[in-house]
Amino acid sequence: MTAMSIRVTFKRKFIAGLFVLIPAMITVLAIAWFFRLVDGILEPVYFKILGYHTPGLGFVSAVVLVFIVGIISTNVFGKKIILFFEGIFLNIPVFKSFYTAVKQLVDAFSPESKTSSFKKVVIIEYPRKGTYVFGFLTKESTVLADSSGKEADLRAVYVPTNNLYLGEIVLVPEGDVFATDIPVDEGIRIILSGGIAAPQRIGQSKR
Repeated sequence: MTAMSIRVTFKRKFIAGLFVLIPAMITVLAIAWFFRLVDGILEPVYFKILGYHTPGLGFVSAVVLVFIVGIISTNVFGKKIILFFEGIFLNIPVFKSFYTAVKQLVDAFSPESKTSSFKKVVIIEYPRKGTYVFGFLTKESTVLADSSGKEADLRAVYVPTNNLYLGEIVLVPEGDVFATDIPVDEGIRIILSGGIAAPQRIGQSKR
């Protein structure tokens, strides 16, 4: 094996190794950042109570707290409590607008939501003819009437423009919406991966 072929082989293997390690490293760093963020909020509280630092205790407490809230929110009595506090929040002028917007956004991605979640992953021709984008069908039927009384069936499609949480609402005729067989959770992965996770063949779902 010549020196040139050794360098080429080393370069190829090194690059292959990077592509394996980079996603893993980014994931580990993201988890570590989230751990420090949550632990940094609650750990000082425990320090005042216990008198000494206990790394990780704040994070564990946050996980337990979220789990308890999840249990409460899934039973009838717990839902009444949550609705009670939501009623209080919605009576605060500034807080009301912010809370409502955030809640609607979270509900759109929540698998527990039955009314606000994305219906289907679709493909539409946007923003110009001959260019197609992935989107999420948010409303099955939107009917508008013009001055002549003529009605048109439109579909509201959410098209992400910045990763996932920012985007545009596009109203398109029903016949121009290609409903795919891609599950919504997989559609979210496609958007977050920049299209890398898109399948090679996309089928049409049954309406």
